[in-house]
Amino acid sequence: MKVRIGFGLGTQGLDDPGSRFAELVDGLEQCGFDSLWLSERVSGPAPDPLIGLAVAAGRTTKLKLGTSVLVVPGRNPALLAKELASLDVLSNGRMLPAVGLGVANPVEQQAFGVERGDRAAWFDEAIPLLRRFWSGEPVDHGGPGSRFQFSGLRVLPRPVQDPFDVWLGGLAPSELRRVGRLGDGWLPSFCTPDDASAGRVVVEQAAAEAGRAIDSEHWGALVVYARSGLPARLVDAVSARRPGVDPAALFPVGLDAVRAQVERFVEVGFSKFVLIPAEEPASWSAELEDLAAAVLPLQTR
Repeated sequence: MKVRIGFGLGTQGLDDPGSRFAELVDGLEQCGFDSLWLSERVSGPAPDPLIGLAVAAGRTTKLKLGTSVLVVPGRNPALLAKELASLDVLSNGRMLPAVGLGVANPVEQQAFGVERGDRAAWFDEAIPLLRRFWSGEPVDHGGPGSRFQFSGLRVLPRPVQDPFDVWLGGLAPSELRRVGRLGDGWLPSFCTPDDASAGRVVVEQAAAEAGRAIDSEHWGALVVYARSGLPARLVDAVSARRPGVDPAALFPVGLDAVRAQVERFVEVGFSKFVLIPAEEPASWSAELEDLAAAVLPLQTR
């Protein structure tokens, strides 16, 4: 099992994006982290993930580039296929697309122009289309009830990676079944190792029912951590998303706890991780050096 540890910003922004984002990206590559992951929140201060990852691609040669997650409903799948393939080509095969339905937030939903009840159907139709466009062959698609009408449309360039794997998130039963039906990997957040182990059973069952299988290396988790106490906003977020769950079980506090949490995920068969700081540190260089010393020894060849 190949353990890989990446780093993400979540939906938070940076105090001085112009200089601090470059410091973060350079530090991740220098310290040996596997990947950088950027999330999508139109109404928040986080940078657009595809723009941010394009900047990161230009500053690095090894760092992989992930979205955690990119919203699909509201996007034309042909244009999205073009964007993701282009970034994969220009980064020499370092793009890691993880996609989702988007948060159930009216402010965010109006930006994408899709009603909450329509998001799942849009997503379920778009994901297979992305894969067809990445084949480089002309695509014919449409008909009554279809959101998309394509007649002989060919999207180039093709991604460097073949297959170009698409990861999904989510913890709800319907989301887990969707991972099994449509996803190539699972990257949940706000979950414990026990949650991940139980969710994997549901995903694998749904995949088997769809005549598919998830690669044994394609199980991961986003882990939000704090250095000295959890911010109130995280505690409130747990109350809203996972009522009854102890925030301390989801968000490790201190670097020893971060390492222990990753080790517990590894014990249940998960190997790809995105660590997200609860708060922006005073120095990215110092933060990444400390974090690297604590967790990067867990990476395997």
